[in-house]
This record gives sequence, structure tokens and C-alpha cells, in this order.
Amino acid sequence: MKRLLRRSKRHNVNPAFSSSIETHALSKRINNFQNVLSTRWQSLSPRDQLALIILSTFLLLFVGGYGGYSIHQAASDSKSGYQEEVADYFWLRAQAGNIDSNTMQANTPDGEALPPANSVSTVLNSAGITNAQVVAAGDAVQLSFTHGSQAVVSTALGKLEQQGWQFTQLSMQQDPANKSIQVQATVAL
Repeated sequence: MKRLLRRSKRHNVNPAFSSSIETHALSKRINNFQNVLSTRWQSLSPRDQLALIILSTFLLLFVGGYGGYSIHQAASDSKSGYQEEVADYFWLRAQAGNIDSNTMQANTPDGEALPPANSVSTVLNSAGITNAQVVAAGDAVQLSFTHGSQAVVSTALGKLEQQGWQFTQLSMQQDPANKSIQVQATVAL
């Protein structure tokens, strides 16, 4: 028992000694394996040695070539997938101005659909046009408003088209005095 304790103490005191023993044992195994391979190689006939060299070279080139090809293919697939994702991201970002959360909620809280005149009024308000006169006329909706900015007017009319409204009648005139645009239109779904 005392011998075992002394041995364990000696190994615990000097851990570098135990790691050097493990390294020495590993290098011994590698040297033995190399010696066995060298002996077997020497025992082969020159013709078998040549065949083995040619076969090893072919396998090395085939495995290396196939591995390189598969890595290249995976990289190009990854690159094209990344480019598609980036294109989708920028397309969605470009469409963000066309998406309006107010018009996306075409239903009232009770789940009933808004009347067409209210829907058109909501689209115009979300585009920045206030005090628009919107009146339902059968299946169509008549609207009339005046605004000072051509950009706001065209954005509002574009949003109406995006919501599925089709213009059956459209009249736009610019007031020469204050440069405001007067719009009168009839839209239908």
C-alpha cells in the first residue's frame, strides 16, 4: 500500500513526467508502425510498388478533385442563395412605402368589412389628404379633394390602385393662383 501511495505522490508531484511518458509511448507506436510499413513496402516486388504508387496517385487526385469540386459547388450555391436573399431584402425594403398598416386592416374590430366609401377615405387619410369629400354612388365611390403637393396626390392615387380600386373617371386641374391640385374621380372595385 505504501508503494502505491509513493508512486501516486511521485506522479502527482511531477505531472510533466507523466506527460513525457505518454508522448514517448505515442512516438514509439508511430515508429513501430512506420517500421512495419517500410518492411512490407520493401518486400513488394518493383512491379507491385509501381502499381501501388499509380493507384495511390489516382485515388489522391480523384478524392482531391472531387472534394475540391464539391466544395466549389457548395460555395457557389451558397453565394447564389445569399444573392437571392439580398435581392429579396432590397425588394421588400423598396416595397415598404407601398404597405400601409391602416389599409391592410380593411376590417372593423367586429370583423365586418368597411363600406367602400370609408375604405377610400381611410386610404386618402393615410396618404396625407385630409378634408376629402368621399361619397358612395352605387358600386362606385366618388371623391373630390384639393392638395398643394403633386407627390402627395400621386401617392394617394397610387395607393388607391394598389388596393384594387379602378378609376372610371379622373379629372385633375391645377389652380393657377395657389398651384394646388384639384382632383375629382370616380373609382370602383
